[in-house]
Amino acid sequence: MSVTDDAIEAIKQMIVDGELKPGDRLPREADLAERLGLSRNSLREAVRALSLIHVLDVRRGDGTYVTSLDPSVLMDAMGFVVDFHRDDTVLQFFEARRVIEPVVTGMAATRMPREDIDGLATLLDSLGDSPTAEELVANDLEFHRRIAAGAGNPVLASLVESVSGRTQRARTWRGITQEGVTERTLSEHRAIQQALAQRQTDVAIALATVHIAGVEQWIRQTLVDQP
Repeated sequence: MSVTDDAIEAIKQMIVDGELKPGDRLPREADLAERLGLSRNSLREAVRALSLIHVLDVRRGDGTYVTSLDPSVLMDAMGFVVDFHRDDTVLQFFEARRVIEPVVTGMAATRMPREDIDGLATLLDSLGDSPTAEELVANDLEFHRRIAAGAGNPVLASLVESVSGRTQRARTWRGITQEGVTERTLSEHRAIQQALAQRQTDVAIALATVHIAGVEQWIRQTLVDQP
């Protein structure tokens, strides 16, 4: 389990134990980090993650508060996390992606129209400097969908979209909890786009394999290998 996951668990436990109640303001960052034995950076990432799934409400210039914890909101938020950590089959979908998508990417290197390859660069530029996890994943899904379509095989494109869609929650949780994931994802996507633009089939296949395997390895460490 990552340090950020430890921080998330610590804050959740304070809520479950009743130490933090709906509407309560969290202690100062420095005080809470020291009390929980965490770095301020890990605590900050945990707060960000819990705010994205609506357990905490970050009010700029005011502080961070526990939400009303309306049962429907809380169940949806916690269900997001619990479902991800219990669903071992997500790793199987990433394994399937690693087998299928590099081949499809190699096909796109020879078949994808130039204007569509240029459109991939525009798509990546549209993400901006500080996207949310949801925005990053939406951009990621669209990037891979366009490449699959560019391979010129509708059957493979449909298969990629189906398999990729089943990994959305895992990718969102990675975007929330893994430090530097936005920069890494964009860097890898840009490298793939450039390989496609240069019609470098073997390079495109290799880059796609490394890209997907990196996410798969994170899933394996976070989901499967944790005690």
